[in-house]
Amino acid sequence: MNSRWMRNGFVYLLIVLAVVAILFTLFSDVSDSREVPIDEVISMAKRGQIETIEVHGDGLTVITTRQETLTSRKEPGSSVVEMLQNSGIDPVASNMSIIVKGSSGLGSLFGILLNFLPLVFFGAVLLFMMRQAQGNSNQTFSFGRSRARMLVGNQPSVSFADVAGADEAKEELEEVVEFLKYPDRFLTLGARIPRGVLLVGSPGTGKTLLARAVSGEAGVPFFSISGSEFVEMFVGVGASRVRDLFDQAKRNAPCIVFIDEIDAVGRHRGAGLGGGHDEREQTLNQILVEMDGFETSNNVIVLASTNRPDILDPALLRPGRFDRRVTLDLPDIKGRAAILKVHSKGKPLAEDVDLQAISKLTTGFSGADLNNLVNEAAILAARRSKTEIGASEFAESVDRVMLGPIRRSRISTEHEQEITAYHEAGHAIVGHLLEHADPIAKVTILSRGATGGHTRSLPEEDRRYWTLNQFKDMMAMAMGGRVAELSQFGEGEITTGASNDLENATNMARTMVTRYGMSEKLGPRTFGKREQMVFLGREISEQRDYSDKVAETIDDEVYSLVGEAYQRARDVLSNNKTEFGQLAKYLLEHETAEGDVIKALFNQPPPPDDGPTPTADPEPSPAV
Repeated sequence: MNSRWMRNGFVYLLIVLAVVAILFTLFSDVSDSREVPIDEVISMAKRGQIETIEVHGDGLTVITTRQETLTSRKEPGSSVVEMLQNSGIDPVASNMSIIVKGSSGLGSLFGILLNFLPLVFFGAVLLFMMRQAQGNSNQTFSFGRSRARMLVGNQPSVSFADVAGADEAKEELEEVVEFLKYPDRFLTLGARIPRGVLLVGSPGTGKTLLARAVSGEAGVPFFSISGSEFVEMFVGVGASRVRDLFDQAKRNAPCIVFIDEIDAVGRHRGAGLGGGHDEREQTLNQILVEMDGFETSNNVIVLASTNRPDILDPALLRPGRFDRRVTLDLPDIKGRAAILKVHSKGKPLAEDVDLQAISKLTTGFSGADLNNLVNEAAILAARRSKTEIGASEFAESVDRVMLGPIRRSRISTEHEQEITAYHEAGHAIVGHLLEHADPIAKVTILSRGATGGHTRSLPEEDRRYWTLNQFKDMMAMAMGGRVAELSQFGEGEITTGASNDLENATNMARTMVTRYGMSEKLGPRTFGKREQMVFLGREISEQRDYSDKVAETIDDEVYSLVGEAYQRARDVLSNNKTEFGQLAKYLLEHETAEGDVIKALFNQPPPPDDGPTPTADPEPSPAV
């Protein structure tokens, strides 16, 4: 910035000096004096009409006896006194004063500038253009330099204590830290350094945080760069940046090179639009070469992260490049409690805050989601002018993270609120009474995000597998909203509110049939091979590997499963009309019902029914 300002200022200074010199010359020439030839000056001297002659170099200023000022010029190198004496004039006898003055410094300076101004000006412009071209050239050549950010090991960094909910992953990476700290311990036994460690996990599971923790624990330089930063529009730039990055790493060994989102450059070769000469593929080839070129003595480890390991090139995943693959799953209930404890450190928590209980409410949350949860709770407490973060703020933040803030501005009529209340009550009653459905934690008719209401069920424990009975009960719970609308308002008053429920139930049924082999007619096999374009990184089609007859059977099985779920929901609500109506009225009055309220409906004797009871259930509509 400063050097550029100085270069521009130099050019501006020359322009100002040129303008001043021109103005000085113009105004210095403007006067009342009259210029006469030197012969006329000599003639006037003979007649005694000259009082004073001032000599300024080759210029003459003549003052006559009439006090008239004239100007003239003599030949260069000649003397005014000699010229007068040669003409027979004695200046002393004629009472004529001849004053010889030296050239003015300022005038000489401006005279020189005026004479050489074009040359100086164009020279300055040429210099300025050369400097600009040199700067652009340097910027162009810098494209090939790595943009990796280097963190020195002695700077404060992240440690394993800052990482929670990933105990198994930390154990895998502790060996990497031990090798960087004490390489001789491994080299004496003939063990070689792991050249690469690939961190695989869903977004927000802490891959980048764990990589920085490895650097902090090892106390070595840490080079961090994103995979997308290798690729530019110019051919060969990505490969050049890879070479520069690994050269820096070798000079600073032992160190860690971390490439975040490596799938940006590490996808299957031949899958791009540019063929084998695609810039991304050239970058990938250079990464493969550099990782193969590492020597054991370099003590350089490459960490990379991705959430799409299925699209990476097989040459990148083979042993010798990425020797280890560390998987980071979503945290379980114990891990979520530990993560909440880490993110709550330094924040004032009220006595009623139970992090273990909050962890039960956050099934499916990643580490990033939990961090956002704690931050939202802190913001909400500050908005309420509290000095501590209470349990109510955490409960509200769970809903905000999952669904968004409450939309009070979304105006609903009384009839729409009534429909929403009975719709959500249908979900809750069916989900509460079915054995294999998850317990109901909360029911609300408050609008959040794109939903008009919400029924949230939470599993009692984390699960990795789903059973057939669980699928059927969850489908019945999904159909509970539509059945509730039909039961209370009749077939002519059904709404579009159940569209998402119908979609979820249908997709669940089709998945059971085509992917999980949970169909008695079709048996334990899968149907349809999913295809995806690696370049796009997502599923775009399904290859049909079955006949039209099988397709009809699949449709029949899906229809049967959805119809069975509908009938089960209908039976549950028909047998529990009283509790169904009571819960709907409670929602209309209080807007939100916790799981304890639903349990109380079935543990206490029902109060007298003073309101209209739900109408008889109509026959189910075959619109699934």
